[in-house]
Amino acid sequence: MGPLSGKRALACGGTQGIGKACAFELARLGAQVTLLARHEETLRRVRDELTAAAGPGAGGGRAGHDYLRADFGEPESVRAVVARHVETTGPVDILLNNTGGPPAGAVVEASPDAFLSAFSAHLICNQVLAQTLIPGMKQVGYGRIINIVSTSVRQPIRGLGVSNTIRGAVASWAKTLAGELAPFGITVNNVLPGATATERLRSLIRSKARAAGIGEDEVERQMKGDIPMGRFAGPEEIAAAAGFLATPAAGYITGVSLPVDGGRIACL
Repeated sequence: MGPLSGKRALACGGTQGIGKACAFELARLGAQVTLLARHEETLRRVRDELTAAAGPGAGGGRAGHDYLRADFGEPESVRAVVARHVETTGPVDILLNNTGGPPAGAVVEASPDAFLSAFSAHLICNQVLAQTLIPGMKQVGYGRIINIVSTSVRQPIRGLGVSNTIRGAVASWAKTLAGELAPFGITVNNVLPGATATERLRSLIRSKARAAGIGEDEVERQMKGDIPMGRFAGPEEIAAAAGFLATPAAGYITGVSLPVDGGRIACL
């Protein structure tokens, strides 16, 4: 039994990196977790890992952990898949919005299609998921919408032009939504991960190393030099913040963008 016992969570992008860590944290806190991502084989494997980690009787006494397959490049498909899920299994209490970041690159070189694609995969999918799940949250009297965004909401990150732009839009959407949903006791918050030890970060390090003509170790050293704690976050550290915001204890926190970045933003 945990603080989320009896709650149901939808964890987007829950098969790798921060999203997977968040799914495991929500399950550890007692929630029954449904993963949402593109690749069915990976979804099935992670679902089985969640079930094995939780042990028998987990999930707050409800059915075990589950998964849904949908492509965030197709928002209406995402809406349809999740709507069918809700019709079949009932309301979802916790929505974790999370999906992979847009490719790196200077904003001046980005094509209009790059912005449209990222806007659709991030903000539009967040919107259709919220619209699909909010009625159920109102019905059960409990709702948590948690968006995994980026510290670029506070300070743009060099070389991530499209991502900086879209993340800012998501943060503003979330703050607006928080004000509209507060009277119903539904909270909306953003978690802003700093540099986190994931494959996404490793890919960015490789790109920076190639562009600068230096070794990846040097790029990593420079990046850690900008972080007061002198290290990258573990995905589980980001998940701990998201997990807290999902609990009843965070019921009076809404509309915030919480950096989890080892102090980097505070020191800029």
